[in-house]
Amino acid sequence: GDSDYVSKALTFAYGADAPLDRIAGVQTLSGTGACRVGGAFLAKFLKPGTKIYIPQPTWGNHWAIMREAGLPAEGYRYYSRQFNGLDFQGMLEDLNAAQGGSVILLHACAHNPTGCDPTEEQWKQIAAIVKQKGHLVFFDSAYQGFASGDAEKDAFALRHFVSEGLPVMLAQSFAKNFGLYGERCGTFSIVCADGDQTQKVMSQLRLVIRPMYSNPPKHGSSIVKTVLSDETLTAQYYKECKSMADRILEMRTKLVETLKEVGSSHDWSHVT
Repeated sequence: GDSDYVSKALTFAYGADAPLDRIAGVQTLSGTGACRVGGAFLAKFLKPGTKIYIPQPTWGNHWAIMREAGLPAEGYRYYSRQFNGLDFQGMLEDLNAAQGGSVILLHACAHNPTGCDPTEEQWKQIAAIVKQKGHLVFFDSAYQGFASGDAEKDAFALRHFVSEGLPVMLAQSFAKNFGLYGERCGTFSIVCADGDQTQKVMSQLRLVIRPMYSNPPKHGSSIVKTVLSDETLTAQYYKECKSMADRILEMRTKLVETLKEVGSSHDWSHVT
C-alpha cells in the first residue's frame, strides 16, 4: 500500500503523538479487508484453540470473517434488549470469565448495529479487566467522527488502551466517515513493543496480504492522504463531518418527537 497514506491514517486514529515507529500498519480493502487480514494473522500465530470474543450483537460479517480465517469465536454480552442499553455488568463478567490471553473484539465507537457505546469511565474499567486477564484487543473502527461529531473524541477508547500499554490491533475504515465505500479504503495495524518487533510483524503481514489481494486500490487512499496532508482541507473535513453527525442526531430527535406526536407510549430515549 501507500506508506504515506498509512501514516496519515494511523495518525488520524491513534493521534498526533502516536508511536508510529512501533505500529505495524498496512493498507487494506476497507474495514472488511482489515478484519480479514487481522483474522488471518491471528490464526497463523495464536496458540491453537485461542478464541476471539465478539460482542452480541455485532456487525454480522464479524462472525463470518473470523470463521473463514479459522478462529474459534464466542459471543460476550454487550447490549440488553430488556432496557435498550449497554449491558455493562454482563460485559465485564464475560470478559473476566474468558480464558486469559483471549482476543476481544471491540467497536471503537458508534457500535454497529446498536449505536450504544461505553462511557469514557466504562472504557477505563474495560481496559483494566483486559490488562488483568492478559487479553489481546482487536478494535474495529468504522465510524470515527460520526459517533460524536468529533473524530478526536471518538478515538478515546483506542488511544486509552494504547496509553495503558495494552496489546492492540486496529481495523480502520474510511468507507463511511470519508464517503469512500466503493473505493475499499482502510488500514490494519498492530501496536508493537519496539521497532524490531514492528519490522518482524510487518514482514508477516506482507506474507498474509500477498496471496490474498497483493495490492490495494489507490484512488480512495489518495483522497484521504490529500485531505489529511493539508491543514485547510483537514479543518474543512472535521467541520463537515461534524455537520453530518449533527444532522443524524437531529433526524433521530425528530423521529422520537414524531412518534410521540402520533401517540406512541414506548420509551424511545435510546434512539437519541
